[in-house]
Amino acid sequence: MSEASENSITIEAPVSEVQAILLDLPGYPSWSTAIKSVEVVESDEQSRPTKVKISIDAGVMKDRVTLDYDWSKAPSELSFSLDDADLLTEMTGAYIISDNGDDTTTVKSQLTVALSMPVPAMMRTKAERSTIDLALNQMKQKLEG
Repeated sequence: MSEASENSITIEAPVSEVQAILLDLPGYPSWSTAIKSVEVVESDEQSRPTKVKISIDAGVMKDRVTLDYDWSKAPSELSFSLDDADLLTEMTGAYIISDNGDDTTTVKSQLTVALSMPVPAMMRTKAERSTIDLALNQMKQKLEG
């Protein structure tokens, strides 16, 4: 397993609003241009998605993936791991949400991917970081208007 790429951003919104956006997986296409579609396949007893099919188009990273979501640390953290994909052999990550106590929220995103074909580590890391940065900036824009 490769080392995860990560970045964080501070959003001018209360933690409850940030959690509402991040924990609403079917709503991701409304704010993330990289997420083209989301289909919930399985949910837990609290109706939270645990297996989700997602169509991703993040520039060089295009795939249809099925992700398993771990809600054990929610609402402060939502993590996921790859169940199945067309091209990716690994995709793990998390959103970690921190209340700053002043109606701002810091969100840290972590992502690790691996492809079924050889890709130089530098290119993989660059793709991970650009995917993270795009998601964080688009989430910030959605929440701050």
